[in-house]
Amino acid sequence: MPTGSRRIDHSGMRTATTGRADAIGTRALNRALLARQMLLRRERLPVVEAVERLVGLQAQAPTPPYFGLWTRLEEFQPDELSRAIAARELVRIAVMRSTIHLLSARDCLRLRPAMQPVVQRGFQGSYGRRLAGLDLRAVAAAGRSLLDDRPRTFAELGALLRERWPDRDPVALAYAVRAFVPLVQLPPRGLWRQSGPAVHGAADAWLGRGLDPAPPLEEVVLRYLAAFGPATANDVRAWSGLTRLGPVVERLRPRLRAGRDERGRELLDVPDASRPDPDTPAPPRFLPEFDNALLSHVDRSRIVADRDRPRVYRNGMVASTVLVDGFVRGTWRIERGRRAATLHVALFERQPKAARLALAEEGARLLDFAAGDAGARDVRIAGAS
Repeated sequence: MPTGSRRIDHSGMRTATTGRADAIGTRALNRALLARQMLLRRERLPVVEAVERLVGLQAQAPTPPYFGLWTRLEEFQPDELSRAIAARELVRIAVMRSTIHLLSARDCLRLRPAMQPVVQRGFQGSYGRRLAGLDLRAVAAAGRSLLDDRPRTFAELGALLRERWPDRDPVALAYAVRAFVPLVQLPPRGLWRQSGPAVHGAADAWLGRGLDPAPPLEEVVLRYLAAFGPATANDVRAWSGLTRLGPVVERLRPRLRAGRDERGRELLDVPDASRPDPDTPAPPRFLPEFDNALLSHVDRSRIVADRDRPRVYRNGMVASTVLVDGFVRGTWRIERGRRAATLHVALFERQPKAARLALAEEGARLLDFAAGDAGARDVRIAGAS
């Protein structure tokens, strides 16, 4: 190939060994993310397979995964997810960023050990000083014994542990157990329209299988790129909480495509991942609070404009958001009365009439899903004109 010429593959990214590619624009990154997150079109998949493709759904609260799957899957029904949780095919466990996620049983057994440093570091940052000088392994062993007796809430677990360590904070003691013993939240927690405190049990006991003792971090990186790429190495860290990933990325480099974004940052990707045309139409979508599509990159401008970040990310919370043409253009909430349900959409700026109509139609479908038992349902869009 003559000096100065460039060979670009069909996706617009080179392989990692052929040098620098043309810059990949924001809309191209947006459409790639939407396609991989099943937000360009709903897909027909079993819920467990969908959750695995997404590498989990963030799930501090019980209901967001239901809305996250509804917006991604054709004809999704809440009972599908509830049945999978009750059947131990899906579990709620602290993994990426030491945050509760909904994972398949298979991913729980592999990803939770990979995220052990993340969960442990999260505990140290929040509770380490309260247990300074204590043998945390002994605390974990005592907690595991109590949980083997029967599942318990953190309040119960902490109170029992405090009988042995009376001068220590019971909340910190309970979280020390979570840091060293992979714990899942057991049903009815996480079931559709059922409530109750978070009751915890050991993951291996609940699933009847041992956790992978040495899961390869290369697999974690490849799974992330397939679901969220093209992305930087720092994006992988932001999504996972893992550090010191440089050697892992370098080992993978011969298997990856590399490119650059418009700011010159290197983007990595798996070779066969979806890369739609930047002009591909994107239908309106309603994302739940803490949706991973909004949380898994350092630079989130591929889906949230910098000017709108303060309206989406506030005081540690992530709003339920509306996508118009693939980008966050507003927030939403459902207000339930005794006989009626109203979907309130607050747009950040005026949208074309066709976009408003499509948004209202999608909002009506959301109300049918979330509040089908309400006698009256209404969609109200503010800031649309």
